[in-house]
Amino acid sequence: MSTTSARRHVVVHTDLVESTSVDVRYAWSGTDDVAWSEVGSGEPVLIGGWWMSHLTRDWEYGPFRAFVDAMARHRRVIRLDPPGSGLSRSRGETPDTMTPHLDALSAVLDAAGLDQVTFMAGSSGCPVAVEFAVRYPERVRRLVLAGAYLDGSSVAGPADREALVEMVRRSWGVSSRVMSDIFYPGATPAQRRAYIAHQRSSATPHAAAAALEAVYRFDARESAAAVRTPTLVLHRRSDRAIRLALGVATAQAIPGAHLEVLDGDAHHPWHGDAAGFLRSAMAFDGVDASAVRVDGEKADAAASDRLLRPSSSPLSAREHEVLLLVAQGRTDAQIAAELFLSVHTVHRHVANARTKLGVSSRAAAAAWAVANSR
Repeated sequence: MSTTSARRHVVVHTDLVESTSVDVRYAWSGTDDVAWSEVGSGEPVLIGGWWMSHLTRDWEYGPFRAFVDAMARHRRVIRLDPPGSGLSRSRGETPDTMTPHLDALSAVLDAAGLDQVTFMAGSSGCPVAVEFAVRYPERVRRLVLAGAYLDGSSVAGPADREALVEMVRRSWGVSSRVMSDIFYPGATPAQRRAYIAHQRSSATPHAAAAALEAVYRFDARESAAAVRTPTLVLHRRSDRAIRLALGVATAQAIPGAHLEVLDGDAHHPWHGDAAGFLRSAMAFDGVDASAVRVDGEKADAAASDRLLRPSSSPLSAREHEVLLLVAQGRTDAQIAAELFLSVHTVHRHVANARTKLGVSSRAAAAAWAVANSR
């Protein structure tokens, strides 16, 4: 059985100094040190999946926190960062095979002292959840699959998959904007800025690209027919990231699964009509749907600034953003291309930041930005 480390969360990751807004714990799976956290009380619900995960960054993101807070009024909500992502950094990148993910899930349940949970998985977490329910049927009370697919190769064609992974690896600034249009097309400008900042604060370009490659390689088609766990598949009608047809195919492949098609185009449950999604999911888990309430989305024009810089910073949000890229070793030309600025403008932002901070080098300014990031 896995054990939980006694150490608290004190790490440096994604070139940013982490906050301590979440009580992060660790479970050793035998191959990975897996970060997990919990909130709320009652029957346990494990949530996971989606492209990227970062326990503290997710918790600082308004729409996600409102969604989890709403669940936590009725359930004990367990979250984890899959191996190679977020704070689970005992390996360099997200593995693209199932076994490390299954071992991590089992280790977290052991560490939390849980025999059985409802598993709410999303997107790339869905094939993992299906495999887990087949391998450990006694540990999964119910399955809720959101924006689901079974075979990653069906999400996009080979050329499109390769191009998107390469774009994420080479230009996180551009690709995070592209991803926001895919995942959250109905966002207001302020919501879009906050979501872009959230993505970029959650992973390095290399980690994000590796996680995306794993998305495309998971395949649970052969296991789906063996699922015996009561399953609900929730899919938004106009989801651009994972087409509705893939959600339909998932429900058809799992014996007895119920498919519920929701209106909207947001891929993540906490975007768009988060309350409608959560009422359906929690009613399936035995909660009175009329009691489920999600606070309004908290993303606003200032949210992206808060993700990139502390409120007491003498720097502008753009200056702070430029310095974080300097800290990652980018040249002015590379930063200009990523942020759609001229090289002269990037140079001016660095010079202004150095003046405000009273430091003599760009390296010192970049170090200050890293040390003073949330």
